[in-house]
Amino acid sequence: MSDRDKFLNNKRSINCRGKLLNLHKKRVMGILNVTSDSFFDGGKYLDCEGMTKRIDEIISEGADIIDVGAFSSRPGAKEIGEKTEREMLIPALNIIRKRYPDVIISVDTYRSSIADFVVKEFGVDIINDITSGDGDSNMFETIAKLSVPYIMMHMQGIPATMQNSPVYNNVSLDIIKYFTGKVDKLRYLGVSDIIIDPGFGFGKTLEHNYELLSKLNSFAIFELPILVGLSRKSMISKVIDVDAENALYGTVAANIIALQNGADILRVHDVKAAKDTVSIFEKYNSINK
Repeated sequence: MSDRDKFLNNKRSINCRGKLLNLHKKRVMGILNVTSDSFFDGGKYLDCEGMTKRIDEIISEGADIIDVGAFSSRPGAKEIGEKTEREMLIPALNIIRKRYPDVIISVDTYRSSIADFVVKEFGVDIINDITSGDGDSNMFETIAKLSVPYIMMHMQGIPATMQNSPVYNNVSLDIIKYFTGKVDKLRYLGVSDIIIDPGFGFGKTLEHNYELLSKLNSFAIFELPILVGLSRKSMISKVIDVDAENALYGTVAANIIALQNGADILRVHDVKAAKDTVSIFEKYNSINK
């Protein structure tokens, strides 16, 4: 096998519209929420001026991927309709593609119809599904047909009720079992670019979240990239007794632990802080190999 073939077959790389993103290098995904009620920045980026400013900020700070979401998945969030989700995504995706045509875009959606639309109309590179196909039975088949990388996240319950007394026998082992079935189904359909997100804060208590963070390296069993979304979440703010607005330093600390335990992609609100964290982590690792 040639060196090129080895690289293509290595699951530490994903194919984004024919361009390979090497995940041997840790990557940062910047969050663009075009929603009115996200837990940290809801309502800030609803008009084109606000979207453009945020998009420019994410790109200028060095994000490798920009993740666009049009519905809130915070605890207790209400569901929005498909038409509304589509209408909220369109202006953001238009702006990104016009200003930064080569940037890697991920869209956060659980609807297969939205996934199909954004990939075909805007060349979206990655679909980020917080339900791992549980929210739409057609999602896996749609991803297979679209041939795009797929982020699947674990969530116990649904956003409206997920924090109502979540229970696990063993949080990391239970989630590994959950993902095993999902990976098998995707592989059967021919999906090769799969990214795993354990779903911090989604149907998990504070103790579940930190146990999961400590066992993050157990997900290496899948030999697939791991994405973590810890940014300014309550699992951080509760420990240091601050609100989300003041949880940046705690987020940096949590992201360092995640990187040490095998995270490949950090999904964050604060791109510059995450990029600096990755740079220090990778320099340290290069000396201590």
